[in-house]
Amino acid sequence: MKLKASLALAFGLMAGASFAADTELVIATVNNGHMIEMQKLSKNFEQANPDIKLKWVTLEEGVLRQRVTTDIATKGGQFDVMTIGMYETPIWGKKGWLQELKTDAKYDADDILPAMRNGLSVDGKMFAVPFYGESSMLMYRKDLADKAGIKVADKPTWTDIKALAAKIHDPKNGVYGICLRGKPGWGDNMAFLSTLVNTNGGQWFDMQWKPQLESKPWKDSINFYVDLLKNYGPPGSSANSFNEILALYNEGKCGMWIDATIAASFITDPKQSKVADKVAFAQAPTAVTPKGANWLWAWALAIPSGSKKVDAASKFVTWATSKEYIELVAKTNGWGHVPTGTRKSTYANPEFQKAAKFAAAEKAAIDSANPNDSTLPKSPYVGVQFAAIPEFQAIGATVGQEMSAALAGKKSVDAALKASQVAAEREMKKAGYYK
Repeated sequence: MKLKASLALAFGLMAGASFAADTELVIATVNNGHMIEMQKLSKNFEQANPDIKLKWVTLEEGVLRQRVTTDIATKGGQFDVMTIGMYETPIWGKKGWLQELKTDAKYDADDILPAMRNGLSVDGKMFAVPFYGESSMLMYRKDLADKAGIKVADKPTWTDIKALAAKIHDPKNGVYGICLRGKPGWGDNMAFLSTLVNTNGGQWFDMQWKPQLESKPWKDSINFYVDLLKNYGPPGSSANSFNEILALYNEGKCGMWIDATIAASFITDPKQSKVADKVAFAQAPTAVTPKGANWLWAWALAIPSGSKKVDAASKFVTWATSKEYIELVAKTNGWGHVPTGTRKSTYANPEFQKAAKFAAAEKAAIDSANPNDSTLPKSPYVGVQFAAIPEFQAIGATVGQEMSAALAGKKSVDAALKASQVAAEREMKKAGYYK
């Protein structure tokens, strides 16, 4: 009897031990192509780490931001790994909401592009690691530009862009001169519009933290944007963000697109794009100043500081952002499909250079973006296409709604900017920036 009891106890303990050994990591991520690919390839991680199981929560960009922000601010503990960006990382890192990420020599953190590493660090400590990084640039149909007899400069102006859009706009044949973001969101339409305002000599806040949404640069920028898309954009532009325009571009319906450099790997892929062999690249257009004309962003992986699974989460984050992961993607899908904008070694790789005709333009854009000096007048905030303060998320969301309404013709530009200014002032006063 005693033997049976002790055997039962031993088996019970063994079962308990194997049960405890399985760690489930809940990973919140965005529904972009590279992230979907990471999920497919993560079976390689699970095979190498049989005690770790991965559970994915894949969300649209705006929804992801809301969910992870609510979870980390309320210490909800829903996620073990979060996909966040350059806006959240320094703010949350400073608040102590994120685990500092320490890597070993094999990981080679010095290989990460300085712009990316700095943007995801606070006081020299990394609080997120980049899965892919990006700036913004001009992607255009060279065949249409050639047909129109226009040579696109490496550094075009917005005047050049408008002239080219007018020449290649051919809606009867299903081609629109230009496609730009219109869907509301601080990381959707406002990411693009902030760069347009920057290059027109504007800013979000002056040195006293007063919102500048009714200033001349804002009025010039938004009037130009609404007019450009009304005349040469696809119908329903106010509902389009990255994924919607990517689908249009790949169908051959956009003559030009100014957006995230990461799009280049998709629009040059013959499996996805009908115009893969007709695409060329240039830097984002400028107007009054080159400052802040192209954004800087990384979708990065971070671990909430309250996580009870730090070791397993660190293992996964390290794997997904390593040189080995990039090589795994290259081996599986080819060098033209690897996540870019993160490591010097990727750009130095001859196979990548050969496969990615966008590589030089992308790296030039990333290297030129400076979040510490992105506006012509001096600004008190860090960030190119956002202001890295906690209040910006709410302000950017509200302004995004107003700009989308102006684009849809539901409001005049002046009325939309006035409402934006009032909302921004209210938030900044409430937060105590000024009385």
